[in-house]
Amino acid sequence: MCWVRKSETQKFLKMRIRGELTFPGDKSISHRALMLAALSDGRCTVRNLSTGADVESTRQCLLRCGIESESKSGGVVIRGGTLGIPESDLQCGNSGTTARLLTGLLAGEGIPSTLTGDSSLSKRPMKRIIDPLNSMGSSIQSKDGHLPMSLESRSLTGIDYSLPVASAQVKSAVLLAGLNAKGKTTVREQVRTRDHTEIMLRNLGADITVSGSRVNLSPLTSPLQSFDLTVPADPSTAAFFAAAAALVPGSEITLRKTLKNPTRTGFFDALERMGAGVKWLEEYDEGGERTGDLRVWCRPLQPVSLSRPDIPGIIDEIPVLAILATQAEGTTEVRGAGELRLKESDRIAAICSNLLRMGADVTELDDGFVIEGPTPLEGAEITTYGDHRVAMTFTIAGLLADEGTRLDDDRCVAVSCPEFSNLLGKVIA
Repeated sequence: MCWVRKSETQKFLKMRIRGELTFPGDKSISHRALMLAALSDGRCTVRNLSTGADVESTRQCLLRCGIESESKSGGVVIRGGTLGIPESDLQCGNSGTTARLLTGLLAGEGIPSTLTGDSSLSKRPMKRIIDPLNSMGSSIQSKDGHLPMSLESRSLTGIDYSLPVASAQVKSAVLLAGLNAKGKTTVREQVRTRDHTEIMLRNLGADITVSGSRVNLSPLTSPLQSFDLTVPADPSTAAFFAAAAALVPGSEITLRKTLKNPTRTGFFDALERMGAGVKWLEEYDEGGERTGDLRVWCRPLQPVSLSRPDIPGIIDEIPVLAILATQAEGTTEVRGAGELRLKESDRIAAICSNLLRMGADVTELDDGFVIEGPTPLEGAEITTYGDHRVAMTFTIAGLLADEGTRLDDDRCVAVSCPEFSNLLGKVIA
């Protein structure tokens, strides 16, 4: 259990969030780097790989498929080659990205396998990838559209597929399967989602083009190029520290070499709209991805309204945005975010129930919430539901509370950022 006691909170509120931080690599890019390295023509080095348990699940699954990797000073070295048939089930842990993208990769390679996950992942929907992959010729059997999933060895044919939900994981699963399908694969999006798969494939020599809402991919005629990549800092992790700096008067923080992909900056855009100080400083390019140093400082907060088109670019950060909303002057509304109910936990319910315990004025909606602010937060017992985003969110909320706050499980933060508590300690001045 994790406690933030009253005396510690009072001491914190006399302090400020100050300094600079560098974060482990972006989780989404880290997953993709490992999988695409497996399809490369040689040795790849990935630096600043995410240290979270989710990415380690991907690495372990690839090891079971015969792809060698090892940690060395300066990064993780992966030797691309031929994927083999795993001798045992592929355990995806808590990682939806591992389960969905790896299914697409293995289906395209014709690797018979069975994918499993923990109790949380086993409740998350997989039919959204099963349907398009089976349309390509795969044969995937599942437990009513959930894990475990079993794949047979089949040859695939490219399809023209319109995403029924805004999901970069579904899009990427279809594209990865299309790399070894017969004929072209097209994916059409109603709402733009993360495009890390497209960027990496293009940089590694795949024949892929993006035209408006349409992604066109031709099958590989040769292995992907080997590569040396430094993964940009994870903006979803950076968001919690940006939120802390925006909430505590007199605070200012700089987040170094943070991913600035336009599909991932929705939280920082919203933070700026709420009135916080937000400024991108020096910018860099890393493997086709934009990165930058980001400075955030505290100013009075105003409410914000988010609707369906905004959600894909801020989906992981909505929980901590809710904490900001409790301190904003007015009504914040989030709608069109029903996908949050299908994450590691029902995040809409988790946000609302825990904020109510802390004394916030929050109304739960089917697809979001409404928060009236500002309201002081009270100490409470927080249920994290084993969800890393919920745990990190209410760690930040607990720092503002006027009484002790207890999280029933803070260990789950290791899914994405085991260093979370240490990093937070570094910037309390």
